[in-house]
Amino acid sequence: MITIGLTGSIGMGKSTVAAMFAAEGVPVFDADATVHRLQGPAGRVVAAIGAAFPSTTGPDGVNRTALAEAVLGDEAAMRRLEAIVHPAVGQERTAFLATHADAPLVLFDVPLLFETGGDTRVDKVVVVSAAVEVQRARVLARPGMTAAKLDAILARQLPDADKRARADFVIPTDVSPDQTRAAVARLVACLLAPEG
Repeated sequence: MITIGLTGSIGMGKSTVAAMFAAEGVPVFDADATVHRLQGPAGRVVAAIGAAFPSTTGPDGVNRTALAEAVLGDEAAMRRLEAIVHPAVGQERTAFLATHADAPLVLFDVPLLFETGGDTRVDKVVVVSAAVEVQRARVLARPGMTAAKLDAILARQLPDADKRARADFVIPTDVSPDQTRAAVARLVACLLAPEG
C-alpha cells in the first residue's frame, strides 16, 4: 500500500482534488470531515472541548464559530484544542487503514499535514496549489469569511511556496477542472504502475 498525504493551504481546491482521487478509486480519509463528525452531535470530543472551552458546545455539538473565536490567535488555547482533537483523529486514521488494508493506494486529505508532522507518516505528499489571487477570491467568497480571518488562518499554515518545495507532486487548481482531473489521473496511474 502506498499512503498519500494531500494538503494545500485554505482555498487551494484540496477538497475538489480529493474527490477526484476518490473518483479514480482511491480510498480517501478526510481529516476535516472526521473532525466535523467528532465535534458533531454526540461526537467523541464534544464533552472534552466543552470542558476546556466553556460556551462552545451545545446539543448540536461544537459551535465552530465560538470555538474559532476562543482559539484563533491564542497559541496556548490552540495547543489545548489540538491535544483533544488530534489523538481522536489518529484513532480514526488507524481504523481507516485497517478497513482499506487491501487497497494499493490510500489518500489522507489533511489541511495541516506539514504543520502537524503528518508528512512523516505518509509515503508521498501531494500539494494542491493555485495562484494567490485565485486562492483569496475563493476564500473571501465563503460565507462569514473576512480578510482578517483569512490572514489569521494563513498565519497558522506553512506558506504555499514552502509546501510546494516539500511536495513529491504538485496538482494545479488554477487551471480548468479537466486539466486538474487529468493531472490526478496521471498521478494515480504513475503510482499504480509496477516499478520497472
